[in-house]
Amino acid sequence: MILDLFAGPGGWSHALAVLGERDIGLEWDAWACKTRSQAGQLTVRTDVAMYPTHPWVGRVRGLIASPPCQAWSMAGKRLGLLDQPLVHQAVADLAAGRDTREKLLTACRDERSLLAAEPMRYLYALNAVGEPNWVAMEEVPDVLPLWRQYAAILRGWGFSVWTGILNAADYGVPQTRRRAILLASRVRTAQPPAPTHAKIAEPESLFGPGRAPWVSMAQALGWGANDRPVPTVCAGGGPGGGPEPFPSGSRKTLTDARDRGAWVPRTDTVVLQSRREGSGWAERHGSRENRAVTDPAPTFTRESHRWSWSLRSNNQSNATIRRADEPAGTLFFGHRANECMWVAQPVAADPQEGQLTPESIRITAQEAGVLQTFPASYPWAGNKGQKFSQVGNAVPPLLAGHLLAPHLEVQLDPDDFTLAA
Repeated sequence: MILDLFAGPGGWSHALAVLGERDIGLEWDAWACKTRSQAGQLTVRTDVAMYPTHPWVGRVRGLIASPPCQAWSMAGKRLGLLDQPLVHQAVADLAAGRDTREKLLTACRDERSLLAAEPMRYLYALNAVGEPNWVAMEEVPDVLPLWRQYAAILRGWGFSVWTGILNAADYGVPQTRRRAILLASRVRTAQPPAPTHAKIAEPESLFGPGRAPWVSMAQALGWGANDRPVPTVCAGGGPGGGPEPFPSGSRKTLTDARDRGAWVPRTDTVVLQSRREGSGWAERHGSRENRAVTDPAPTFTRESHRWSWSLRSNNQSNATIRRADEPAGTLFFGHRANECMWVAQPVAADPQEGQLTPESIRITAQEAGVLQTFPASYPWAGNKGQKFSQVGNAVPPLLAGHLLAPHLEVQLDPDDFTLAA
C-alpha cells in the first residue's frame, strides 16, 4: 500500500487517483476526514503521533508525509523555528530507535512543532524490513533544513534523495506556492520533476521542450475560455446605468456575477492597481455584515465604467495582491478566512463622475479549491471556515501528481486534472 501521513482533505490522494493508484490516509481533523470519505478515499481517523507503526510493517511500498505547517508558516507565529533544534533532536533520536518525543515536547513552544519528526518514526520501523521503496514529503520552505537531515539519514539507509524548494506555478498550478520537498527512492535516482511552466513562456529548442507561461487565476477558473468572457465587469444601478451585477439577495461572488451575465469580454490588457475598499464605502452602502439580504446590493456605478479583478490574500497592509491574469499568491486561511477577497478596480471612467471606489467580494471555497488544482466538484465538507482551512492546508494535487508519477512509473497528463470545467 501507499501510506499517507497527515493526509488532510486529499491533495496527494486525489493525485494518486488521477494516476490510477490509491493510498490510505491517516488524518485527525474530522472535517478533512469527512471530505476524504465523500471523495471515496481510504482513511483512518487518528492522531499520527499516537498511532502505532507495527500494523504497517511489511505492507508499505510508498510513504507520503505533509506534516501540519502552522508552527512554521509565515501565516502563524512561527514558533516552530524556535523549536527547530528540538525537532532535529527528535529526528536524530527516532532514527536511532530512541523515542524522546515526550521529553522534548515539554520544551517546545508550539506543541505542533514535533509533528514534523513523526515521519521518521514510521520510516525507522519500515526500514527494518527494507521498506518503503520511495518517499515523498512536503512542507513550507523553512522546513528545508529538517528535510536535509532526513536526507542524510535516508542516504545512510540506501536511498537516493533529493531535497529543495519548488514553486507550484512552475508545474501548472495557478498559484506561486513555494514548498520544501523531499524525494527519496531505493530503486531510482531521486530528482525533481522537470518544470512545465515559467513566468515567461520559453519556446521549444534544441535544449529542451520549452515551457508554457504560468497558469493564471482567470484561466484556472474558466474566465478566459471561448465560451466564457473574461472577468471585467460593467455595472449599472444608477440613473441610466445597466443591470446590477449582484441582484438583491445574491451570494455576491464573482462566479454568481459571471453566471448572471454581468461580465463583458475585452481584448485589451490593463494593469490593475489594488486598493482597499476606501473611505466612504460603509456610508454609501452600509456595513456588509449589517446589510439585510433583502437590501439592494452595492452597484458598480454606470455601464460606461470598466472594472478588472485582483485577489487580495487578507486585509493587512502587506497582503499579497495579484491580478486575475496572474497566478494567485500562496493561499492560506486562518480563523478569518473570509478576508481573502476579490477586489474590483475601475479601469476607465468618466472623469466628470468623480472618483470610484473599489468593491470587494469574498472568494468561495470552490474557487479557492480550483486555485489549489482540485476539481470544482470536489466534495468539501464543513462550514466555510472549515472548508477554507482544508483548502489552505492541502497539497495542490497537480504538483503532487508531478512528484509522484516517476515513483509510480506512469506518465502524467496535466489535462487529467480537470479544474473549473
